[in-house]
Amino acid sequence: MAGKVFFSVSMSLDGFIAPESPEELMGRLWMELQHWVFPQRFFRENLKLGKGGEEGRDNDIVRETFERTGASVMGKRMFDAGERMWPEEPPFHTPVFVVTHEKRDPWERPGGTTFHFVNDGIESALEQAREAAGERDVRIAGGGTTILEYVNAGLVDEFSIALSPVLFGSGIRLFEGVDAGRVALEQVRAEPSLRTTHLTYAVRER
Repeated sequence: MAGKVFFSVSMSLDGFIAPESPEELMGRLWMELQHWVFPQRFFRENLKLGKGGEEGRDNDIVRETFERTGASVMGKRMFDAGERMWPEEPPFHTPVFVVTHEKRDPWERPGGTTFHFVNDGIESALEQAREAAGERDVRIAGGGTTILEYVNAGLVDEFSIALSPVLFGSGIRLFEGVDAGRVALEQVRAEPSLRTTHLTYAVRER
């Protein structure tokens, strides 16, 4: 039985998931947006940032998201930014399928991550990711444009938002251009913590 297709992102209270410019990634606002995840023990261990860190529900959610993911899909913009910032051992540890127009051989990294470059559309990337994931889930890792393409195509089963107490004012909105006439949501759960509120929704066709 194939797993679910999902995405999981941090979002500001005014609806943004990233700054407009890739150069602003890792900037002050983006760091505030992700503030809830950096202290978590599983996050620190996965990125080899050292021992220790917080444990609790936030940490459990980071670990559960990682463990359910058998493969990821991302857009070229996210890959380009990550290629500059990820450590030599990227934090995925599974196959990653990059939706792009360019042709490029697979890029194998230490720790089990191999990036595959798919130039024949989002459906093809998802089909390959499903096959690679087996019974585990496929995560649409980002960025916002790629997530929206999958939502509007009716290919997302579920998503989670970590709603962070920060205001961006501008940037990349998660649902800018969503086909609201096609997409309906059903709330699955809401879990507040000291740093964020975790919201999970099932996606239904309207």
